[in-house]
Amino acid sequence: MKDKKILLVTGASSEVGTLLIRQTADNYEKIIAHYRNTDEPLLQLKAQFGDRIIPLQADFSDFDSTQKFIAFVKEKELYPDHIVHLSANKAHNLQFHKQTWDNYQSEIDVSLRSITMICQQLIPHMAKQKYGKIVFMLSAYLLGVPPKFQGPYITIKYALLGLMRNLAAEYASKRIMVNAVSPDMMETKFLSELPDLVKEQSAKNNPLGRNILVEEVVPSIEYLLSDASNVITGQNIGVTGGEISHKY
Repeated sequence: MKDKKILLVTGASSEVGTLLIRQTADNYEKIIAHYRNTDEPLLQLKAQFGDRIIPLQADFSDFDSTQKFIAFVKEKELYPDHIVHLSANKAHNLQFHKQTWDNYQSEIDVSLRSITMICQQLIPHMAKQKYGKIVFMLSAYLLGVPPKFQGPYITIKYALLGLMRNLAAEYASKRIMVNAVSPDMMETKFLSELPDLVKEQSAKNNPLGRNILVEEVVPSIEYLLSDASNVITGQNIGVTGGEISHKY
């Protein structure tokens, strides 16, 4: 295991991404912080942690942009020891029969294709050094009865769950630990396109009487990146405050 490790975070400009980087920056020699549209939160982190933070733009909905992102990482030999995959489209409510295939395709490209391409290119380096950790951000919607009107989002999260468990099984002998964290609804900009009623109902249904906070989710990711989880793989950790169903 290397003393000086490299972390790659997709969707790093999100609230979860920026807090995770702030909490774990001292553990890494370099952090590749992917963003799609705005790098402002990452520039703030760069001001705090200096050249340790490498903001790197890519539009994962575009195949060529994703390839260029991976090519840069390989060309600069910034092979990550740890990967955290947060990239996802914003949640939206729409009945199944009103969804278009483009809605599904966009979720596939941004969330599933991107990490599949990244892992295919970068896992061989982890396997060669016989060490690596990968953490997927999934959803508590996978843990019980999911809500209505979230077809593409839920479908792709299940696909990511399958990919996570496949990678965990295939690379355990190479000491690559692959896990996931599934939080209940968090109050972040990810929810900006959801009706207020949906967010309010989620808070009401949770035993805590509120939605989950970002700072309550990040510690589970930190744990899965730490040495304390060196023999844990293929697990999906629910961070729900006790919520087990989403019938709204």
